Amino acid sequence: MKVSYLLAAAPAVLAVSPAGAQERGGDIIVTAIGAPQDASTTGQAVTVIDRDMIEQRQTIAISDLLATTPGVTVTRNGGLGTLTSLRIRGGEGDQTLVLIDGVRVNDPAAPGGGFDFASLLATNVERVEVLRGPNSVPWGSQAIGGVVNIMTKAPSEGLQARGNVEYGSMDTLFASSGVSGSSGIVSGALTGGYLRTDGISAFDGGAERDGYRQYGASARGEVAFTPDLGLDLRGFWADSRTDLDGFPAPAFAFADTDEYSTAEELYGYAGLHADILDGRWRNTIAFQIANVDRDNYDRDAGAEPLFLTRGRSERYTYKGDIDAMDRVRLIVGAEHEDTRFSDGVQGFSRGTTSVWAEAITTPLNPLTITGAIRHDDDDAFGGRTTFGANAALAVRAGTVLRGSYAEGFKAPTLYQLYAPFYGTASLRPETAESWDVGVEQRLLGDALLASATWFHRDTVNQIDFDPLTFTYSNIARTHANGLEIGLVARPVEGLTLAGSYSLIDTENRSVGFEGNQLARRPRHSGSVSADYRFAFGLSLGGTVQLVGDSFDNAANTARLDGYTLVAVRAEMPVAERWSIYGRVENAFDEEYQVVRGYGTIGRAVHGGVRLRFD
Repeated sequence: MKVSYLLAAAPAVLAVSPAGAQERGGDIIVTAIGAPQDASTTGQAVTVIDRDMIEQRQTIAISDLLATTPGVTVTRNGGLGTLTSLRIRGGEGDQTLVLIDGVRVNDPAAPGGGFDFASLLATNVERVEVLRGPNSVPWGSQAIGGVVNIMTKAPSEGLQARGNVEYGSMDTLFASSGVSGSSGIVSGALTGGYLRTDGISAFDGGAERDGYRQYGASARGEVAFTPDLGLDLRGFWADSRTDLDGFPAPAFAFADTDEYSTAEELYGYAGLHADILDGRWRNTIAFQIANVDRDNYDRDAGAEPLFLTRGRSERYTYKGDIDAMDRVRLIVGAEHEDTRFSDGVQGFSRGTTSVWAEAITTPLNPLTITGAIRHDDDDAFGGRTTFGANAALAVRAGTVLRGSYAEGFKAPTLYQLYAPFYGTASLRPETAESWDVGVEQRLLGDALLASATWFHRDTVNQIDFDPLTFTYSNIARTHANGLEIGLVARPVEGLTLAGSYSLIDTENRSVGFEGNQLARRPRHSGSVSADYRFAFGLSLGGTVQLVGDSFDNAANTARLDGYTLVAVRAEMPVAERWSIYGRVENAFDEEYQVVRGYGTIGRAVHGGVRLRFD
C-alpha cells in the first residue's frame, strides 16, 4: 500500500490508505464519495492531514493545524478548551459536518447543531480529511459548508506503540500514548491522553485564568472471520472541564466569573462488512451512536448546574459498493437516524430516513465522472432531494483538471424547531449550491506540487434568530466565492516547503445587511511552513500564519484587525526510539482577537519527549 507525505495545501492529496480500504492503484481518500477512492479520480477539493504532520507541527489542538488549511477559518472564544468554531469557504460553523471514524458527531443539543472543535485534541487523531464545499449526497444534512472527517489509529499487523509527554507555558501538561497490533483473526488499537492547562482569561480584560482539563481515549477493533467477512468496532470518548467567563449582574457586561462547564462525549460504531461476487460487491451494515452531555455551573450559585443539555443520535446504515462493470462503479446506501435532545425538563426527538446512490464512471482512461443523488424523508420538514456531480481529467503527465457541482442542505435543529419561546416548528432546511474548478500540477516527480481552485457558493433559507419576533426564522441569505492556492516543494533532500493562500469573498444578502461582509470571515489568509531534517536527525521548522482584517458583527461596525503568528519548532533524536522536542508559539507575542472581547494566547514555550516503537 502506497504511503506518501502529506500535501496539506492541495485540493487532492497524497495520503496513506485507510485501514481496511481496498487499494485502487493510488493515494486513497474516503470523504468525497463516502468510500475508498483514488484521489486522482475525484473532482472535489479535499485536503489531508496525517499523523506525520501532526507530530511534526507538535500540535495539541487539531483546530490550530486546520487553521492553516486552504479555505478554512477558525475562531476560539479564549484559550484551549473554549468554544472553537471552524468555517469552510465562508460558511457558518454550524454548517460543517464532522465525522469521527464514520460517526456523525455534530451535537444534536446545540442550538445550531454544530461541533465544538475544542474537544478535538491530537491524542487520538491519526488522519484528517477536509472536504471543502457542500457534499450532502453521501453524508446527509449539515454538509452544507464542507466535511471534516477524523480518523483515529487503526489496528496494525505488527506491534506498534507511540507516546509523548510535554510541559510548557500556562502550567500546561499534555500526555498521550497509543498501541496497536494483531493476533490471529483479531486486531486492535487503543489510544489515550490527558491535557491540563491554567490557560488565559477568556475575558480579554480579565485578571483570572480560565483553565481546561481533558481525559480522552479511542479504541478500534477488527475481527476477520474470513477474507471476505469481518466485524469493525470503534469508540471515542472525551471528558472535559472548561473554566468560563460570563455576564454577571447587575451590569450584565462581559467580565471574570466563577463559571465552568463540563462535557462528556461518547461516539461508537459497530459494523459488519461482507464481500460477495468475487469481491465486486462490498456490503456494510452498521450501527452508530453519538452521545453528548453538557452541564454549566456557577460556583457562586451552588452545586447544581445552571443548565444542562443532553444530545443523542443513533443511525442504522447499509452501504453497497459495486463494481458494476469494467468502467462503472456504483455506491448505494440507505439509513435511518433517530435524534434526541433534552434540557433536563423537556425532551424532543425526530427521525430521518434516507437513500442515496452514486455512479463513478471512466468513459476514457484519463477522465473520471461522478454523479450522485440523495433523498431524505424527515419527520420535521418532510422530503428533500439533493444532487451532485464532479469530474477529474488528467490531461498530461502531472496535470489534473477538476470541476464539481454540489448541493447541500442543513435540517433545522431540534432546538430551532421546538425550544420554548424561541422555536419555530415550520422551519425549512437551509440549502446551498456550489461549484468549483481547479488545476493541480506536479513537476519533477513529487518534488513540486502546485494547485489552484476557484469556488462559488450561494446559501438560501439560512436559519437565524429574528430580533423582531424573538424566534428562529429562514431569514438569512449568503454568498461566497474565492480562490484557494497551495504549493508544496522539496527542492533538496530533507527540506519541505509548504504554502497556502485563501481569498474568501463573502457577502451577506439578508434584508438589512445587504452587501456586508460576513462576520469573522477574513477576506485574505495564508500560511508558509518550512521544515529541514539534517542527516544526523535534528529537525528544525517554522510556520508563519497571516490572517487579514474582518468584522465581528453583521453590521460591520466592530472591526477585527488582521494579525501574523510565527511558530518555531525543533526535534532531536537521543536514542533509537526516543527524541526530545520543543516549540515556541506566537513567538513575537502578537496581540490580536478573533472574537471581540475574548482573549488569545500570547507567546508560549513547550518542550517534551516522544517515543516511537514499530
